[in-house]
Parts: sequence; C-alpha cells; structure tokens
Amino acid sequence: MNNTLRKIGIILIAVIVLPALLFITFELSSLNSNERVIEKIYESQLDAVLFSVNQYSQDIVESWAGKIEATLITDEKPVDFQVFLKENSSIKGIVFGDLDKLTVQDSFGDITDKTGQLNLYNKLLSAKSELIMRLINYRKSGYRKIESLTTDSSTTSLIFTFTSQVLQNKFCILIINSDSFIQKVLSPRIESISQDEFAIYIQSDLEDYNTGNKSISTYNGGKIQKAMWLLPGYQLGISLKGETIESLVQQRATTNLLLIVLLIIVLFLGVYIVFRNVKKEIEIAQMKSDFISNVSHELRTPLSMISMFSETLEMGRVASEEKRQEYYKIISQETSRLSRIVNSILSFSKIEAGKRKYNFVDSFLNDIVDTVYSSYETHLRQNGFKTEFIRDENIPVQQLDEEAVSEAVMNLLDNAIKYSKDKKSIIIKTGLKKHYSFVEVKDLGIGISKENEEKIFEKFYRVSTGSVHNVKGTGLGLSIVKHIVESHGGTIELESSSGNGSTFRLKFPLKKLKDDHE
Repeated sequence: MNNTLRKIGIILIAVIVLPALLFITFELSSLNSNERVIEKIYESQLDAVLFSVNQYSQDIVESWAGKIEATLITDEKPVDFQVFLKENSSIKGIVFGDLDKLTVQDSFGDITDKTGQLNLYNKLLSAKSELIMRLINYRKSGYRKIESLTTDSSTTSLIFTFTSQVLQNKFCILIINSDSFIQKVLSPRIESISQDEFAIYIQSDLEDYNTGNKSISTYNGGKIQKAMWLLPGYQLGISLKGETIESLVQQRATTNLLLIVLLIIVLFLGVYIVFRNVKKEIEIAQMKSDFISNVSHELRTPLSMISMFSETLEMGRVASEEKRQEYYKIISQETSRLSRIVNSILSFSKIEAGKRKYNFVDSFLNDIVDTVYSSYETHLRQNGFKTEFIRDENIPVQQLDEEAVSEAVMNLLDNAIKYSKDKKSIIIKTGLKKHYSFVEVKDLGIGISKENEEKIFEKFYRVSTGSVHNVKGTGLGLSIVKHIVESHGGTIELESSSGNGSTFRLKFPLKKLKDDHE
C-alpha cells in the first residue's frame, strides 16, 4: 500500500504541481518586462497631458496675436490696445517694430523706463539675427511662429511676425507677466485636466506652481518634466497624485507575487486533500481486503471445529461419555462463536444500509450487564481469567435497547479475551454520574497505543503491527459498539496505553433528570 501511495503522490505532483510551478516561473520571469510596459504606458499618458497643457498655452498666445493683427489691419485707434491689455491682464505690454530695420517703433502698456526698454530690444534684435530669419521664413510660408525673445524672474518677451501682406514688414513683441500667465491662464486649464488624478505643476528656478498648492518637494519621484514652449526657464511637470509610477509598479509586482504565493498554497492544499482522500480510499480498500481474509478465517475455524468433532461423534470414535460431553461443549462454543460472527456481519450490514432499528424500552442497565456477565462467567474462568462485576445499585430505569446494549458489552468482552495474554483479569463495572449511567470493561491486556486510539472505532480497522495483528478478528466489533452507543445518544470513552491494558466506558444518558443522581 505504501508503494501505491508513493506512486500516486508522485503522479499528483507531476500532473498538478509541476505545470503550476512552470507557470509561476514564467510569470516571475516576465514580471519585470510587464512592469516596464506598464511604466511606458503611464509615461505616454502623462506625456500626452503635458503636451495638452503646452498646446493650450500656445493657442492662447496665438489668439492674442490674431487679435492684435486684426486690430492693426482694421486701422483701429491705439486706445483699443489699452482695452485689449485691460481684458488680458497677463500681458504687461505690447511693442511694435520694423522688421526691415530691426528696430522698435512704438509700445503700449505698463513699461517702466520705456526708452531703456526699447533700446534693450533693439540690441536683442541685432544679436538674434538667426531667430529673426526663422520668423521671416515662417511668414513667407504663410505661418505665424511665436518665439521667446527674452525672459527674467517675472516677465517673458514673445516675438512674432504678421501673416498679412499689409503688415509684412512689421513685428510685435508681447511682454508677458509670467506669474500672472501661469496663475490666471494656465492654472484653470491644469485643474480641469488633472481632475484629482494627477499633480501638475510649473517649476522655475525661483517659484513653483502646482494644482495641489503644495511645495514641489511633496512629489517624491515618478515625475515627468518638459520645458514650456513659450516660457523658457520654466518646467511643466506631472506626477500621479498620492503615488508614483514606481510605487504603482511595485504595488502591482507585490500583488502578483502574493497571488502567485496564494496559488501555490491552494494547489498544494488541493494536492494534499486529493492525496488524503485517495489514501483514505486505499486504506479502506485494504481494510476491506483484510476484512474478507479475516472473516474467511474466522468462519473457517469454527466450521472446521464443528465439522471435525461432529464427524468424530457420528462415527462413534469417542469411547467415554466424559469425552463426548467435552466434544459437545466444544461444538456448542464454536457454534456460538460462529453465530456471533454472523450476527456482527449482519448488524454491520444493517448499519451501513441505514436499516438498523432500535427498540427502546424501560430497562435497568445492571440487569442487562448481569445477563451478559452470567453467560460469559464460566467461559472466562475456564480460560484462566479472574473476573469481577462491580455494580451501582442506584442506576435508575432508562430507555435502552436491551439486545443492542448486550451486543455492545459482549463485543467489549470478546476483545478483552482476545487481547489479554499473561495478565488475565477482566473487571466489569456499572456506575452513575450526573446526567448518565455507564458500563465499563477493563482488562490488563496488551493495550492500545495513543496513535491508534481514535482509529480503532473505524470500520474494518485493525492495528497492522505488533502482537495485536496476530489476533484474528473482523475489525467490526468496536465500530458496531460505537454506533450502538451513539444511537442511544451516548458516547464511548477509552483509557489505554501499550502494555497496560484498556478500559472501555459506554455512557448512556438518563431518560429524565428528576432526582439527586441526575
């Protein structure tokens, strides 16, 4: 049986565990690559958000440039530029110049030291000939390109040319208040994009702006930054709100590992349950096989004895009357033994089929036990047993099936006889506790080890090692006893140890709790 179980265990591991381990190994090996893909996806999404913010700022300035160009084309009065500046408070001033001469000509708005500011722009225009050529080329292609001319801690100057042929030799410089542009123009847009999912911020060397109104130092890693198109020196950044991409990746990796570990535990638990059930079935099959072998032997022995002594008596080979009486007695004993074996098998068969019926009547436990003891007493003494019956006369009338209780006590006595070797002593005792009466059978036989105490009440089970295995039996007796006691609402207790005998105690509940003994 052990070899069979070992083979089954190996097969279960091969069929269930090995594929699972291969899958787990594959998942672990691909975990890093999967997380890199996730990180790239997040980075692409965040990069798209940054592009949207930059594009929005570009569109705003383009709309300003379009309005200015429209005002010049319609030849509106200069005062209209003051209205325009008032409506767009982020624009600090507007400067116009001649593209051919690369000189500024006029300005509007709040410009401190107007003469000095215009001279500064003249110098910048002369130094940035490449920028001017690029703008001219864009204008010739019909596009208006806005470029940054200069920036400091508070303002940014943006330069662009006009697309209209009427203004082809003109350029315009927008002096932007960087702080106001970020707070009044970009901040609402950033808030609508973030939607409490992202932390979007604009960072410069001096100040930080973010959607959460927190210091930029609170965004620990996981940031993606891009330079702002129109505000040199400023960085547009984004991070996941409350956590970083790295933390998300780590969280996912941890979750996957936990799921993998859980899968391993579930698989091994499943293998264990399957193996245990298979082992149980194999053990039952083995016990059934042993049962058939033992029953065959148990039936063959009394039948052989009955046949042999009956044939001897029939042929008249016994000379003395004393010898004939001895043979008659042996035949009677073997017949009784055979009858008990058959009754045990029939009783077990009814129990298994759920057809065992019990006839509960008012009975005295002492009377039932006394009847069994009387029928066994002579047999016990002839086999060298010292016996004693200790009864408690206070046990009241109970609802018992007398035949079933007798059968249970007889099974216990049969076991005591079988498993007693040198110390042949059996004590039967009845007693009364608060809620139940009991009968116990105590012997000084070979005893039962702790590991086998619970198993011996299972059907077909017989101890497979030691001197216990040398004693023949069906393996049904204690299973039947347990069923009888439990059918009465009682329990069976065992006190035993190897080499020190056994005490079986059958406890039967009292019918009603009325007197002091209840």
